[in-house]
Amino acid sequence: MTTSPRSADDGRAPGEIPASEIEAIVEGRHANPFAVLGIHKLSSGYHVRCFIPGAEAVSVFALDGTPLGELKQRHEAGFFEGPVEAQNLRPIRYRARRADDEWAVTDCYSFGPVLGPMDDYFVREGSHLRLFDKMGAHPIRHEGVDGFHFAVWAPNAQRVSVVGDFNSWDGRMHVMRLRVDTGIWEIFAPDVQAGSSYKFEIVGSEGNVLPLKADPFARRAELRPKNASVTTPELKQEWEDEAHRRHWEQANHRRQPISIYEVHAGSWQRREDGSFLSWDELASRLIPYVTDMGFTHIELLPITEHPYDPSWGYQTTGLYAPSARFGDPEGFARFVNGCHKVGIGVILDWVPAHFPTDAHGLSHFDGTALYEHEDPRKGFHPDWNTAIYNFGRLEVLSYLINNALYWAEKFHLDGLRVDAVASMLYLDYSRKYGEWIPNEYGGRENLEAVRFLQKLNTLSYGNHPGVMTIAEESTSWPKVSHPVHEGGLGFGFKWNMGFMHDTLSYMSREPVHRRHHHNEITFGLTYAFSENFVLPLSHDEVVHGKGSLIAKMAGDDWQKFANLRAYYAFMWGYPGKKLLFMGQEFAQWSEWSEAKSLDWNLLHYHQHEGMRRLVRDLNITYRAKPALHARDCEPEGFQWLVADDDENSVFAWLRLAPGEKPVAVITNFTPVYRENHRIPLPKAGRWRETLNTDAEIYGGGGKGNGGRVQAVDAGGTISATMTLPPLATIMLELEQS
Repeated sequence: MTTSPRSADDGRAPGEIPASEIEAIVEGRHANPFAVLGIHKLSSGYHVRCFIPGAEAVSVFALDGTPLGELKQRHEAGFFEGPVEAQNLRPIRYRARRADDEWAVTDCYSFGPVLGPMDDYFVREGSHLRLFDKMGAHPIRHEGVDGFHFAVWAPNAQRVSVVGDFNSWDGRMHVMRLRVDTGIWEIFAPDVQAGSSYKFEIVGSEGNVLPLKADPFARRAELRPKNASVTTPELKQEWEDEAHRRHWEQANHRRQPISIYEVHAGSWQRREDGSFLSWDELASRLIPYVTDMGFTHIELLPITEHPYDPSWGYQTTGLYAPSARFGDPEGFARFVNGCHKVGIGVILDWVPAHFPTDAHGLSHFDGTALYEHEDPRKGFHPDWNTAIYNFGRLEVLSYLINNALYWAEKFHLDGLRVDAVASMLYLDYSRKYGEWIPNEYGGRENLEAVRFLQKLNTLSYGNHPGVMTIAEESTSWPKVSHPVHEGGLGFGFKWNMGFMHDTLSYMSREPVHRRHHHNEITFGLTYAFSENFVLPLSHDEVVHGKGSLIAKMAGDDWQKFANLRAYYAFMWGYPGKKLLFMGQEFAQWSEWSEAKSLDWNLLHYHQHEGMRRLVRDLNITYRAKPALHARDCEPEGFQWLVADDDENSVFAWLRLAPGEKPVAVITNFTPVYRENHRIPLPKAGRWRETLNTDAEIYGGGGKGNGGRVQAVDAGGTISATMTLPPLATIMLELEQS
């Protein structure tokens, strides 16, 4: 830059700037210090200006230590300037002195930009798929100096500074450079070390200083109640999961056994003093447990940074940062790697629907509705008192889609369970008449959210074919798990909320009344193959006064356990992938609380240990029998045997897969012991009883068929006479025809 020559009568030496500009720098009002500070070429040579609070004298040096000159103090707050002996030399360092103190400062304003025109182009186009490598804070070596590059989007700000431990949280020290075409501010901060806390100081369009903001792209954050972002090295992990990833990249997820253990990392187990386990401690306990239990995947409730424990992670302020509650990002990477080494996938519960309005978060980030809609009829969620992302803004879509790609690439995650999809799809979700804005066609569908979800799934599967996306969608929106090119949303799977509601309603009824509600079981099969379904018994069913699953069951304690055992086997034999929330596998009595560990002491009791063993055996059976999983999402994999026996509340069906032995699933949902009960079967011969929930090892009464039944052909009608234990499910596999 070339500074305007001084006026002949204002007393300034050549290159010196007016006092008004110095005051703007010292008071933090200057919007572009790069135009003033640093090294500048004038017609007479090179001129340097710096602002170092507290300094009384400043010398200038080249990076190699060559002295370049002494600067003149122009303001007692620490503003210095003067000519130097240099030939287009940058960057430069200062040696500042005050009394007996001396310290070195590398001039951040003598460095060029890091982002380039191609970054600007892709950002403007909304097609930048590596923003997580460009935005936020990244350690780099720039123009021969180590430090951190910071970048943040704040297009309506007058000024943005990065403040932190490294500059005494002084917003005058690292004022960022605005890239006008994109609204992104950036700066290379030399000599900043990993582990430094930082935020952004933003001056709004009206000149007001906003509350300090955490970095939207921060890859690490402070442990609550602190909420600053933390500089961190690029993730380094020696991945040992090639076989695991290759399997899922080549597999058809719909035809694989998928049984998901849903976990809240903060309350599965805790240390004796009640504190959180680290990722390494969780790995040493949780991975062997899940492996032994036969689950194929762990689904983690949101572990992205969040300020409030009782939100369970669903009100996140740091979508790119694994929560500091459990350690550093490398710890989470080690956890995922450990899961993959034993063949367990990791799914992240992901929240792109809304975000909290905490002052340090995304809300009115640059003083305007930036990430959210300005109109509260589209931008505020009445149920959760949160802000709704503006899905019509390219930069917001890029922020969210890049986040999905980030977890798959950097942490090798196997999938995302997308939270609250229904709230995204409908403009009138939880709103009364007049409280929402119709779309361009006058409808209630959020077309911007639809396009976002389609783009999310297209890019997720296109860039990472081994991942799967799962929608928590509670309405009858069509084609949620159908391909985008067929008009679908493109998800891999959808939670079957109807199955969960209907079957739990049925199981809560006294058995004597169940015959009047037979359709609560049969109705689900009318739509069971309209989507690729996951059957969820999730955390949502055991909170907010709903009680645990065992507590929902009808009857006395004996009946409750028998009902739950029968229900689990019924579900594992039902078409669809499986999901079970932690603690329910051993029938925890109390409602789940995020504030304490599960009640593991219950496993000392036979009924609870029996329930755990049953779930383990169900997983093993489900995975071992292709008939139970290979056609989970296709009608060819299911055939009714008994659908209308409402008087006895008996259900029976066949699970099928090409070239595999069929499996019959038979449930007696009454406490009546039924001997010599005839069930039709497709083939004559011996059928082996592979599972019986009334077995003594599971806590049952030990009633059954001695391990097998014989199906006979009586004039063209094939059936078997068998024993149906009370409140029990049995599974039969054709052994010999």
